[in-house]
Amino acid sequence: MKFTGKKIIVYSMLGLLQVGMFSSVAAAAPGPLHNNGSQRVAYLDRDDRHDDERRRNHDERKRQENERHEREMKRRPNESDRNWHKRQEQEKKRHDQSLREIAALLIGVAIGSGSSNN
Repeated sequence: MKFTGKKIIVYSMLGLLQVGMFSSVAAAAPGPLHNNGSQRVAYLDRDDRHDDERRRNHDERKRQENERHEREMKRRPNESDRNWHKRQEQEKKRHDQSLREIAALLIGVAIGSGSSNN
């Protein structure tokens, strides 16, 4: 019984390996799903300068937000400890939200540019 169980396991693993190899070959083979190489042409025609400009804009917005955050976190003259800590908490929440929006914009741009190439 042990010998039969081992055979079943070995043959099952071999079968799974073959299915895995043939599925990768089938995915790489040209066919009606690949639009005769138009995806590759679209990828090669992609404008990387536009992506670089978006990235620079994103980095600039992030830098400006960080500078603004640093200014807001400093204690102002004639400000009580209580007011300063309250303002710091509000500023931390606002800063986190701003960074999330900036990151979401970058993710949206990446998704948009990825889907436009298909």
